[in-house]
Amino acid sequence: QVQLVESGGGLVQPGGSLRLSCAASGSIFSENVMGWYRQAPGKQRELVATITRSGFTNYADSVKGRFTISRDTAKKTAYLQMNNLKPEDTAVYYCNVRSLVANLIYWGQGTQVTVSS
Repeated sequence: QVQLVESGGGLVQPGGSLRLSCAASGSIFSENVMGWYRQAPGKQRELVATITRSGFTNYADSVKGRFTISRDTAKKTAYLQMNNLKPEDTAVYYCNVRSLVANLIYWGQGTQVTVSS
């Protein structure tokens, strides 16, 4: 069974940086899209960034130029480098994997990111 485990969240001051990791376990076809989503209190879950196996990326307008998504397909791991963090970035961040072969979607348990002075 496939499982995703996020790590790297925490409390950081405005302007600071964090690096989130998502480690996958189990059998996953390499042809997939990995992504990060977030949900702030009182708001709907929203897309942060996605990346394909070939390295093509997509970002929400609110994080362009500040966040960078990357992946190591061999290690089944995705990363989210978060720079110049703002209070409005405060949310629970979730890792997501969509299989392009098996028509399956997986979610991690989430990791809390809090940006406050």
